[in-house]
Amino acid sequence: MAGDFFLGGVIDPKTGDRTDAIQEYDPGDLTTHGVIVGMTGSGKTGLGIIYLEEALRAGIPTLILDPKGDMTNLLLTFPDLAPADFQPWIDPGEAKSEGKTAAVLAEEKASLWKNGLAGWDLDGTTIADLRSTADFTIYTPGSTAGVPLNIVGSLDAPAIDWEKDAEAARDEIEGWVSGLLGLIGIDADPISSREHILLANLIERSWRAGNSLDLATLLGQIQRPPIRKLGVFEIDDFFPPKDRKALAMAINGLVASPSFSSWISGEPLDIQSMLWKDDKPQAAIVYLAHLSDDERQFVVTLLLSKMITWMRTQAGTGDLRALVYMDEVYGFVPPTAEPPAKKPILTLLKQARAFGVGVLLSTQNPVDLDYKAMSNAGTWCVGRLQTERDKARILEALQSASGLTDVGELDATISGLDKRQFLLHNTREKEPSIFTTRWALSYLRGPLTKEQIGDLTSYVPSATSTSGPRDDLADEQTSDASAPELADGTTPVMPTVADSISVYHVDPAAPWVEELGNPDSATYTAGIAARVTVTFDDTPAKLVYTEEYERIFTDLGDRFDPETGVDVDYDDRDFETDPPDGATYRIPEADLNKATWFRSAQTKLKDALYRSQTITIFKNAKLKLYSRPGESREDFLKRCDIEAQNRADKAVAAMRDKYDTRFRRAKDVFATAERRVSELEVDVEGSRRLANAYAAESVVGMLFGRKSARRLTTSMRKRQATLSKEQRLLSAQDKAEDKWKVMQELEERLGKEVAAANDTWEKVALTVEEIEIGLEKTDISVDEFVLVWIPT
Repeated sequence: MAGDFFLGGVIDPKTGDRTDAIQEYDPGDLTTHGVIVGMTGSGKTGLGIIYLEEALRAGIPTLILDPKGDMTNLLLTFPDLAPADFQPWIDPGEAKSEGKTAAVLAEEKASLWKNGLAGWDLDGTTIADLRSTADFTIYTPGSTAGVPLNIVGSLDAPAIDWEKDAEAARDEIEGWVSGLLGLIGIDADPISSREHILLANLIERSWRAGNSLDLATLLGQIQRPPIRKLGVFEIDDFFPPKDRKALAMAINGLVASPSFSSWISGEPLDIQSMLWKDDKPQAAIVYLAHLSDDERQFVVTLLLSKMITWMRTQAGTGDLRALVYMDEVYGFVPPTAEPPAKKPILTLLKQARAFGVGVLLSTQNPVDLDYKAMSNAGTWCVGRLQTERDKARILEALQSASGLTDVGELDATISGLDKRQFLLHNTREKEPSIFTTRWALSYLRGPLTKEQIGDLTSYVPSATSTSGPRDDLADEQTSDASAPELADGTTPVMPTVADSISVYHVDPAAPWVEELGNPDSATYTAGIAARVTVTFDDTPAKLVYTEEYERIFTDLGDRFDPETGVDVDYDDRDFETDPPDGATYRIPEADLNKATWFRSAQTKLKDALYRSQTITIFKNAKLKLYSRPGESREDFLKRCDIEAQNRADKAVAAMRDKYDTRFRRAKDVFATAERRVSELEVDVEGSRRLANAYAAESVVGMLFGRKSARRLTTSMRKRQATLSKEQRLLSAQDKAEDKWKVMQELEERLGKEVAAANDTWEKVALTVEEIEIGLEKTDISVDEFVLVWIPT
């Protein structure tokens, strides 16, 4: 079989008879998930157990969610196939109805199983191999019948990358919180319920810091949240203390109930240890038959959310790494409603493939299945169905999953299936096949009761801590818990502090606590909270600048070290006058009971500030400008540039005033010259026309024999007069051009002087130097110097 699953024998679709071919199945195909559908009596449960047996034989661990109790039959494997092994599990009602004793019926069952296995070339050796390959555990959350599972009492922080897998962690938190609130009668919407929002934020805050939680710690945080705001509202406005205490009391009442103790004890809910122990694959059967519908939703939601968180810590693979099986998914993935468990189931169907995790779901109620979501399933095993409606829904699902267009043949095939016969449709195969299941290695006795599970299971609690109720939630309640063992160098009594010094405890909700310690710790370390005002002043710069420092100093030794301070933004809300319950204190080296230690510390702090604190500002000497504290060099240069431009503009304006008179005079002279040119041009033009007229008259007279000497003389004089006027015009034009050049020279000279002025002021704007301004001792005022106890 080369590692393939051995599911049964292939049936000839034409004759309906079993052939010699065996039905194999590549386990890697289950990474695209599968669905088993069949009515009661179709053999659906047996096929599910066969899938699980084959996975375990192949070394693949399984997480099995068992709402009905049938999957407990995986523990009824008897290598000897002896009647005595079967007899304790014989149903007395069945024996009575057949008129047989339990012993006789046990012999018949043993013979039936031996012969049934032999028909498939299987025997007791195969069963022994299965039992040696894998271990089987029945977990019973909310009960001690099997191995109790600590569903509620432990909130271990997942080892995930919050930048990548925050969504998976939040889904896990959402499932846990919704389930817990449901158990106390609160139907909480994750978006609008203030109870859900508070609990989810508290858990995420601790997990992000790498801190695990238990119910006792969570109940304490509900009353005194280590967060200041939820959204934009102060925590006390969003969820008043009185209402938070009522919530804590309600949860504590649930936890204090004796019937609830099994929910907060037992094995931790750790997927890795449920799937693997001592390098052996595990069959982790989570028995749910004894729970209410709400409790089943809670357990399934939390288990699958944990599985999602676990799988995202694994490397990607194309092989089947683990198999999640759910026997009867009815009510968990309905087509319209959104029960809590639906979200993690759909997440697994969409994302688990990349991590080698397969999901196999089984149901006898196909109408109640969300087939749009099931379209991610690549394997469908369809057995006998009860109604035509059921068959129609299955055909619809097969079309959605594989894109089939002609389903008529499948319709006929499904209608002709017999008991323990299944249509196997695998999207990785070309054609569907029909097969009959092999004989199960496990004795299919039917659902086991809690008492029978107790007989099967010998549970020894591991050395893991369990969580119990808090007894300090009401005034009339007192805690009888013994005091915790103190670490070296700690004391349950707060060390004595000088009477003149105020003493506070830091509120774990202060936003800066994590910079100095651990807000979830009950051990406190001494520190100093100092608020100091310093004033920097400089007369030339017209500077008076005040800064306030708020610092927390830790590691208080014999000598106060002012260099150990951490800048924080604290206010009065961060400090509480009353010590928290159960606080222990690290014994400091400093003599806190002496006021002289505090006076010396203040002096050292002021001396350190005097020596070290300066501010740097920028100066432009020529512009007589100084930067403001905090003003960047770039911004100061911009301000200098603006001032320099203003100075340049003033200088340019003065230059323009100086040149304005000369320019107007030159312009007037040029205008006069222009007018003279225009007048001469008119005169010359008239002379030319007159001269030309006389010349023409002389020529005509000569042609016709008239006496023209006098006229010729007159024409020559007119010509001479015109030439004289033309000469005067040329002279006037030269003079006008000279006047124009004078104007141009004035403009060029002004432009050069303006450019020189702008260049000079640009350089001035860039002439910036840094100067440091220090403190005088009288400039330092210690406004607050108090002792604070910090959780670390």
